[in-house]
Amino acid sequence: MRALWRDHVVAESPDDRIVVIEGNRYFPPDTLERSFFHASPTPYTCPWKGECQYWTLRESQGETAGEAVDAAWSYPTPFHTAIERVGADFSGYVAFGGGVTILP
Repeated sequence: MRALWRDHVVAESPDDRIVVIEGNRYFPPDTLERSFFHASPTPYTCPWKGECQYWTLRESQGETAGEAVDAAWSYPTPFHTAIERVGADFSGYVAFGGGVTILP
């Protein structure tokens, strides 16, 4: 499975390593192209998953430089009860929203 943003593969993982939570596909941390990810200051705490870290995707080179603010998010240290509920440890896994296309 691949996550594409502006024709860049920002994450790629075998399907069996993806964790699906509430319809969102979470990619393992070691499958991310980290050069695109920049921590966002946007605060959010999910009542059942815990403290969220948003990520801005940024392309800083070339004429087409741009960014997608808060286009990805993760839970660095989810609640233990959330891990139990999901059935997998999704600590640090990243899901994508606005402007990111998920392909099989």
